[in-house]
Amino acid sequence: MGRPTRTTLRSAHRLGITACVLLVLASGCSLVSTEPPGRNESPSFSDGRPLRPIPKVRPDGFSDPPDGRGLSRYQVQQLDWRPCDKGLQCATALVPLNYSQPDGSAITLALAKRPATGTAKLGSLFINPGGPGGSGVNYVGYFKYRGLENYDIVGWDPRGVGRSTPVDCSGEDLDSYVSMDISPDDTREESALIEANRELGLACLKRSGVLLQHVSTAEVARDLDLLRGLVGEDKTNFFGTSYGTQIGATYAELFPTRVGRMVLDGAVNITDDKSVTQAQGFDRALGAFANWCAGRDCELGKTRAEVLQSIVALWTRLDGDPIKVGGRRLTQQLAVAGVVGVLYANQDAYKYLLQALRNAIEDDDGRFLLFLADQLNRRNDRGEFGQLVYAFPAVRCLDQADSGIRGELDAAAAASEKAPTVGPFFGPDLVCPMWPVAAVEKMRLTGAGAPPIVVIGTTGDPATPYEFAVGMANQLESGVLVTFKGRGHTAYRQSGCVQQLVIRYLNQGVVPPDKSSC
Repeated sequence: MGRPTRTTLRSAHRLGITACVLLVLASGCSLVSTEPPGRNESPSFSDGRPLRPIPKVRPDGFSDPPDGRGLSRYQVQQLDWRPCDKGLQCATALVPLNYSQPDGSAITLALAKRPATGTAKLGSLFINPGGPGGSGVNYVGYFKYRGLENYDIVGWDPRGVGRSTPVDCSGEDLDSYVSMDISPDDTREESALIEANRELGLACLKRSGVLLQHVSTAEVARDLDLLRGLVGEDKTNFFGTSYGTQIGATYAELFPTRVGRMVLDGAVNITDDKSVTQAQGFDRALGAFANWCAGRDCELGKTRAEVLQSIVALWTRLDGDPIKVGGRRLTQQLAVAGVVGVLYANQDAYKYLLQALRNAIEDDDGRFLLFLADQLNRRNDRGEFGQLVYAFPAVRCLDQADSGIRGELDAAAAASEKAPTVGPFFGPDLVCPMWPVAAVEKMRLTGAGAPPIVVIGTTGDPATPYEFAVGMANQLESGVLVTFKGRGHTAYRQSGCVQQLVIRYLNQGVVPPDKSSC
């Protein structure tokens, strides 16, 4: 294995390693909530969110509402679809900032559509790639639509995201934020982490104002139902991955009789069972890489244990001795992000992870790991970060009640016990305890009254462990579980068997047998 070349870097990028892991790690948070097992001695920080007055700012995309009264003024909009990119059409729609006050301010949603080319039209299929913060507009461009040509494939950037009215936290030093030590070893480091997360929340509040109170998944689901009507559909057909499964499950709870055909791939945890954590998923995935590496007599070790020891030794060394990469540094946290992010892909990405680790460990060359971290966070060569970095905490902290600083420190300790390799480097989730707006009331999602909903879980999924899909399929009253025996995050993009089941269901309404497997 040599040092990374431009060809190698482009190949790694083509694997689709574009998750929100870096922010997940920088915040010490996960895509799903965790509950602490109990409270032990911990620093005497306040456990209440530092709620602040909402500043009177008007972010980009705010608008006066359409003519008319109440919600009906939005339901009579006409979408003006125009060509935008390689066979796609784009449009915008207005939705209420606050559905309880539809005569108040409006915000803008951006949409993209790949028009159906088949002859037996089936209407619209809405798609969402996850996040929270993933762009549905971009997703339309790379979604695997073959076999689904009878659908208009429609994606939208949810409120707070991308080309829609976006959450804005600009001005914050994100390079410092995502590079900092998030697995504190003492109260001084804990205090620094708390302060950094407090400053992030305040930056978002300063520039986003009241929008921060209205980017919940429940409001996204209400937007989806409004868009359903604007494209002329009686039912919502939906395909969502990762966090997109939460959008789908929430929609099924709010509008069960309007659910058409729904596929949820890479389910998040909607249950109250917190016995399995996301850190465990990544711990398993890193163990699978270690087995692969040792089986090939790789440079990192002859056994699984030796390979994991080499990785942990690198991470530990970087805590006090980062590797210089030009004018930047590969810190412990960026190295963890570079490793963990590759695990979102399947085994095809292992060779890139091996090369990146070998370069850092043997040659003190952190370029490849830093590149992988940058790809995950969509940081470009100019030091600019993708907007997902702002949307992710805004949505998550509105959706999820937290257990305070003490509780999150305890939860991090418990995660370290369950995931002994990766867990200690994830750190506590201190973003939401320091978020400046309150969480919304949590709903129990059962989708009572909805038609069958197909829930897909991958046995080796690191980000959304398989147990989450089992839990979602069981909790949704009409949930149907499909299991993909493989590795990587989500199944549809990598399994021909899963694709066949999904395409048959979406096209013909043939529901797979519960507990089918591929």
